[in-house]
Amino acid sequence: MNKSRPDSAKKAFFIKYRDVWGCLFLVVITLTVYWPVQNYDFVNFDDTLYVTENTHIQEGLTLKSVIWAFSFSGKENTYWQPVTWLSHALDCQLYGLQPGKHHLTGLMFHIANSLLLFMVFKWMTGAFWRSAFVAMLFAIHPINVDSVAWVAERKNVLSTFFWMLTMLTYVYYTKKPALGRYLLTFLMYVLGLLTKPMLVTLPFVLLLLDYWPLKRLLYGQLSGNGNKVRKKTLVSRFKEFLPFQLIVEKIPFFILSGLSIGLSALSVQEKASLATLVPMDLRISNALVSYIKYIGNMIWPQGLTVFYPYPRIVPAWETIGALLLLVCVSVMAIRSVKRAPYFIIGWLWFLGTLVPVLGLVQTGLWPAMADRFAYVPLIGLFVVFAWGVPQICQSWRHRTIWISASAVFLLLILTTVTWKQLGYWKTSMTLFEHNLRFTSNNNVAHNNLGVALDEQGRTEEAIELFSQVLAIKPDYVKAQYTLGNALNKQGRIEEAIEHYLEALRIKPDYVKAHNNLATALVRKGNIEGAIAHFQKALRINPDNIIIKNNLKKTLVMQQKAEEKGKGP
Repeated sequence: MNKSRPDSAKKAFFIKYRDVWGCLFLVVITLTVYWPVQNYDFVNFDDTLYVTENTHIQEGLTLKSVIWAFSFSGKENTYWQPVTWLSHALDCQLYGLQPGKHHLTGLMFHIANSLLLFMVFKWMTGAFWRSAFVAMLFAIHPINVDSVAWVAERKNVLSTFFWMLTMLTYVYYTKKPALGRYLLTFLMYVLGLLTKPMLVTLPFVLLLLDYWPLKRLLYGQLSGNGNKVRKKTLVSRFKEFLPFQLIVEKIPFFILSGLSIGLSALSVQEKASLATLVPMDLRISNALVSYIKYIGNMIWPQGLTVFYPYPRIVPAWETIGALLLLVCVSVMAIRSVKRAPYFIIGWLWFLGTLVPVLGLVQTGLWPAMADRFAYVPLIGLFVVFAWGVPQICQSWRHRTIWISASAVFLLLILTTVTWKQLGYWKTSMTLFEHNLRFTSNNNVAHNNLGVALDEQGRTEEAIELFSQVLAIKPDYVKAQYTLGNALNKQGRIEEAIEHYLEALRIKPDYVKAHNNLATALVRKGNIEGAIAHFQKALRINPDNIIIKNNLKKTLVMQQKAEEKGKGP
């Protein structure tokens, strides 16, 4: 009996269905690493804005909430992202305010993104193991924990879902160009931009993919014909270096990118901006240094945290060093374009997709950098790594064994670090205690830790923390507001009112401060003053149901007081 026949049959069976096995492994390992997230709570950093204090979202999917999602008004420090709002509203419709279910939705999108990334690169390149490795790095790298474990970052995982679908449908279109396939790609891109405007760089990425791995820039392949052109005329050479067909087919995508940028700018034009506070030279220096820090966090993911405060100064040597390093790597990528085209493509993917989030244009609270910003850009470096290492090691003896063993070891390390990093997201307390261990001069972390302490009934500790923040940065509006809340909670109304007024001096359109000041004035007996601030709050956010109810109750109190004053 021939024993090799069953073995060969098993091998053939594995090869035939290895894409399925690869996808199953991706799902299992990602679920295993991130499964604890279902037991995590909302955090007090943006989750309040997106879900827990957002009455429109908590209504679920209604005509009113849909209209609100597509409008520009009634949104604090957020750009236009209607599909993101609808996603949160659907979650509230299905799960209410059960945080674990909201977390699981984000996890499902992250798994879908990992699978789509694997399938797209496998389809484009035919390289199973390298594509699987890229997807695995994306799925379990600890730098992506923020995007998965943070409910408010639904916009990141959801927009990337449409990014991946756009790439998938684009590859489908390039295999056999047709109007229906083109329009399907266009639709996916529209949905992505309606989720998060960071996708404005995607048309450039599609052009990169045209060069490698799709190889559509080679003359003769634009029409699907891969045969070499024997005699190149002047026209054929011109087409080879300026492929108008590829550029023309991207024009509608570039137009959409421009519209998205315009709508985003329009949606935040009346909101507070840090751009006037941060000089342009500091923003440029921070952007250059951030590129290197993102690479460092990819290679050595230690000290990752939720908020990196903006630096007061960036040393000149850091800026010059970062610029020189970026230039040197870029030159290397250009010089190796023929023998290693993946290098220039992955490198430009990384450089280009980070541009919208480098802080050159800032709105609202802007960090020095953010791990979540690297969710899509690092895919470019993962591609360089996955294709570059095998090429570098191609002359080694037993290279397959060495590379396989190294890959398994690396994935085990990343899995362990990601599991640990995920644990910091369990509560607001654990998140910001960790944040403060790895950053300094971090007003945001101090303030949010104080809010977490206050919520646990440790109000005295919270007041002390808020006071420390204000001693360093008196114009930090959120600390003025949260200190007012803590004092109000203790019945120290006069002191609370002082801090609410200071918050409104710094930020006159602070809706929450108007509302809480008004409630404090009601407790003090100043009904007229309370009504005035409720009305100001409604002029800023006319759809706020809580403030409407507060105003209605206060007007009833005023009417009763007037009737009592008249007497019989």
